[in-house]
Amino acid sequence: MKAENKVFALVDVNNCYVSCERVFNPKLNQSPVVVLSNNDGCVVSRSQEAKDLGIKMAVPVYQIQDLIQRHQVQVLSSNYALYTEMSRRFMNILGLFVGPEDREIYSIDECFLDLTAYQDLFDLTAYAEQIKETVWKWLGLPCCVGIGRSKTEAKIANHLAKKNAYLNGVCNLIDMDPCSSELLLSQTPVSEVWGVGRNHTKALNQLGIQHVLDLIEAHPKNIRQKFSVVMEKTVRELQGISCIDIEQDTPRKQQILSSRSYGQPVYELEDIKASIRLYISRAVTRLREDQSLCRMVGVYIQTGRFNNTEKYAPYTAITLNEHTDDLLTITQAATHAVEKIFKAGFKYKKAGVVLMELIPKQSFVPDLFCDMSQRQAREKLSNTVGDIQKRFGHHFVSLGLSQNEASTWRMKQNLCSPAYLSNWNELLRVK
Repeated sequence: MKAENKVFALVDVNNCYVSCERVFNPKLNQSPVVVLSNNDGCVVSRSQEAKDLGIKMAVPVYQIQDLIQRHQVQVLSSNYALYTEMSRRFMNILGLFVGPEDREIYSIDECFLDLTAYQDLFDLTAYAEQIKETVWKWLGLPCCVGIGRSKTEAKIANHLAKKNAYLNGVCNLIDMDPCSSELLLSQTPVSEVWGVGRNHTKALNQLGIQHVLDLIEAHPKNIRQKFSVVMEKTVRELQGISCIDIEQDTPRKQQILSSRSYGQPVYELEDIKASIRLYISRAVTRLREDQSLCRMVGVYIQTGRFNNTEKYAPYTAITLNEHTDDLLTITQAATHAVEKIFKAGFKYKKAGVVLMELIPKQSFVPDLFCDMSQRQAREKLSNTVGDIQKRFGHHFVSLGLSQNEASTWRMKQNLCSPAYLSNWNELLRVK
């Protein structure tokens, strides 16, 4: 198949976090809503009503308190358990429309689809509308679909679908009237192109390339000389030549990081150890999901970056006897590491763990003197803990005291919605 004949779609949930919240709380509909980052610090998701008020992405919430009170903006903490489960269901729906080899999960709310094999079987615009309507009917999530001859073109088509209401959430640049598509692209800033960052935008503007159409009309080789081969590929993709294919296999992680800032400063070793146990549990869950093993565990703690008092940010790593995904072994190593680096008298603001030296589980060869009976028993225990956490949530079972809701170190989520899909006690009640 020639690159010129490829067809891609990008399906993207509109205002994902806010949309997920509205599914379970219809009172938020038609109201300005923002969702905050960890520790309720900055805005990470906005409803269209909030955008219309001028609320910017990543703005610290304390800077918009007057705006929030004046317009009765609904403010929520991030509910990652809810968003992750809704994302899983969203991706599963998309998997009903294409084969597994034609789907690339790009982010929690974005997915590329390779529609090349479907273009002779369906009217792709109608097919995209069916995808959008199914997601809305089954999940209640609004989404937009962009279709193009390359992934970059599909990405910009998705942007056009979001910004132009008359397109009804679907923009097919392949079948669109050329005059209409040129008009839209001539009005779209070049900064909206996938992979064109702030510095690239400034450099392109200095060359007279202000809008997407200007970049499409640029000569790829000239762009390569002034920028890079990556930017040349971007131009060719915008011109309809596919240079970036669907990634069927997610690159294996080199390390797994789990960290959080504390809701309040922490002074005691036991509080830090409790937080580390929770972070290790989350990291090991991801390790096992990736079918990997680790050989080294890194741990760090640090005081606040903006403290006027003395700063302290130690880090240490412990090498395990062998590669493992055993929750008990990794937790013991991390706990020992914390005890080594902790110093009393400091006001700690953050802690984290890093699992390193990862290898595929299937390639692991046990040591000659490995106690296989103990390893199998630990494997069974870890599987049981993992199954319980997957079904009832990480709060349901843990090693030691790490799930105390009253702990001062826990992340601020004072405005968090219930865990509608992962906690039996917080399921919606129909009266």
